[in-house]
Amino acid sequence: MGKDKLKRFKENKTLSSLFEPAIEEVQGDYIFKGKWAKDVFKNSNPIVLELGCGRGEYTVGLAKKYLHKNFIGIDNKGARIWRGAKTAHEDSLLNAAFLRTRLEFLNNCFDNDEISEIWITFPDPHLKLKKERRRLTSAFFLEMYQGILQPGGLIHLKTDNTYFYNYTLRIIIEGNHNLIFETNDLYADSCKEEAKDFQTFYEQMFLKENTNIKYIKFSLNAASEQIQK
Repeated sequence: MGKDKLKRFKENKTLSSLFEPAIEEVQGDYIFKGKWAKDVFKNSNPIVLELGCGRGEYTVGLAKKYLHKNFIGIDNKGARIWRGAKTAHEDSLLNAAFLRTRLEFLNNCFDNDEISEIWITFPDPHLKLKKERRRLTSAFFLEMYQGILQPGGLIHLKTDNTYFYNYTLRIIIEGNHNLIFETNDLYADSCKEEAKDFQTFYEQMFLKENTNIKYIKFSLNAASEQIQK
């Protein structure tokens, strides 16, 4: 392991905005499940998640823009999440936090209706069929989101991958979910979606390569939510 990674892992322990529970702590109900707004943010504002947040560009950017909302970036890679957590700590962003854990533990970390919105920014598309379940818009994950999202809560997806974009549209249609907006070329579109407001490190790389950025905004089927809850 490189010296920079070791340094970041050590610094992570000092960042007030970063939570790194041991796996045993999230295999059951995590201590902050249902209590993030009250015990972590000390308010009653809506909570927005960024899944697979990487360096946390969206979590930090959105937190600076929307002071009346709380934002939590989630990633399992300590060396990457360090960047966003360090920025939030240095800039004293009281409405931004980071959680280092695996996404399959979401329902152990958040309670029913605790989350108002989800951002999924440039996830691994897991193109091999045997890894479909690991796609963050698969039926498996959408069912997980149903357990934590408030009714009508928005899900945003940004991706450079055409297959994953089309796959997600199909999953939305098959699940009878509510497609609100979609485009296969976000920055060529005249829309005024907030998805244009911030760019991740990887997004900037894709744009330099003249790769179209795809964007989908949708909410989950209300009937499915009721069944889940």
